[in-house]
Amino acid sequence: MVARLVVAAPASGSGKTTVATGLMAAFTAAGLTVSPHKVGPDYIDPGYHALATGRPGRNLDAYMCGTELIAPLFAHGARGCDLAVVEGVMGLYDGAAGAGELASTAQVAKLLRAPVVLVVDASSQSRSVAALVHGFASWDPEVRIGGVILNKVATDRHEALLRDALEESGVPVLGVLRRAPAVATPSRHLGLVPVAERRTDAVDAVAAQAEQIRAGCDLRALLALARSAPPLAGDPWDPGAALDSPGAGAADQRPLGARERPPAGTGDRARVGARDRRPVVAVAGGAAFTFSYAEHAELLTAAGAEVVAFDPLRDEELPHGTAGLVIGGGFPEVYAPELSANSRLRKTVAEFARSGAPVAAECAGLLYLARSLDGTPMCGVLDADARMTERLTLGYRDAVAVSDGVLAPAGTRMRGHEFHRTVTEPGAGATPAWGLRQPEPRVEGFVQGGVHASYVHTHWAGAPGAARRFTEGCAAWDARA
Repeated sequence: MVARLVVAAPASGSGKTTVATGLMAAFTAAGLTVSPHKVGPDYIDPGYHALATGRPGRNLDAYMCGTELIAPLFAHGARGCDLAVVEGVMGLYDGAAGAGELASTAQVAKLLRAPVVLVVDASSQSRSVAALVHGFASWDPEVRIGGVILNKVATDRHEALLRDALEESGVPVLGVLRRAPAVATPSRHLGLVPVAERRTDAVDAVAAQAEQIRAGCDLRALLALARSAPPLAGDPWDPGAALDSPGAGAADQRPLGARERPPAGTGDRARVGARDRRPVVAVAGGAAFTFSYAEHAELLTAAGAEVVAFDPLRDEELPHGTAGLVIGGGFPEVYAPELSANSRLRKTVAEFARSGAPVAAECAGLLYLARSLDGTPMCGVLDADARMTERLTLGYRDAVAVSDGVLAPAGTRMRGHEFHRTVTEPGAGATPAWGLRQPEPRVEGFVQGGVHASYVHTHWAGAPGAARRFTEGCAAWDARA
């Protein structure tokens, strides 16, 4: 089994992303094949991980995918690698609100049987660091904290005080990092600025992070700790096999009044029916639409689709032969004038959606399909206007499909996540996509013809039936077109 480390911290803002990305880049530069992972629903950090390693950054989300899929998804992403580095989320023991340890870094570390490296912001403490580390190391005996990396250490004297305090803790110091503005990553209203928006600067920042890690950390000791992780049982996740198990994971793709399981597929062509070609699924990308899970494209491909990327900022047409459209999350609010200026593509998308073709849009995709965003014209597919607000909407969601749509029949339970500072104002008579139970009961999103648009991000590894249903819808529309 691949060697592995989980990079965690007592709280957000301690330096997890800097350390995890720097470790990935440093070990990659040393000749190792490194598999990058991120706990939770974060889309932005995996972009930096991919830049550091040259491999897709993959998320491990126990809430959306289910605890039973964490080890298989990890093994799928890490197949053939020498080392895996898993960046945690928030504080080590912070999980889904009101759900105990569910979806916490600690839970994922236990599911992976992986040692934890605790990144501690030591900028405002000395001897107290020992009490902090002792508390985290002893809180859950099943969580193995194998070492500490001290971040934002001011001076040699400060470092000596910290090391002296930690000597009796039994947790070794595996690295000491000074304050370094060159490794900082700029942030804005939803977190770090994605790699796609600052590629050249991001390359320089990741290189600086790798150099900081090489200079301040004991890479040999960290690698030895990673190699001490015991074997993981079970087989890697497989997208083709997942399509034959639609009820697997945290989300139940069956309607509430039980539905018979479809027969197992006999290959990609069989999944979409007897056809001469795969339906083309166009997936939005580029700087405005950077949020996606690697497993979505893998599931669509396994279901029989041909996945083709396009950039709504640059491309004036959809890919040739498009039979379905996926528009994920991102930052259309940052690029609203440019998206609006591409009027030829906006018109094409509107005509495509109105034809009844399958369109799945999440968050940024919802905004792009709206009539306007902060007064700037968008595609006008939906009878809704969107605007920025000061309020952040953030959190996991338990969702039930309230209408039949291209992703799920009415009554389907799925789990998702919201993360936005915009609101939409729908016109009268809009058909909602989801019924949500928390933080308060409400309906959300739009189902309109073949369009399913919502603020709720979903992870299809936890609901593989969504990919199959969408691809079958694309094949059916393609056959009629």
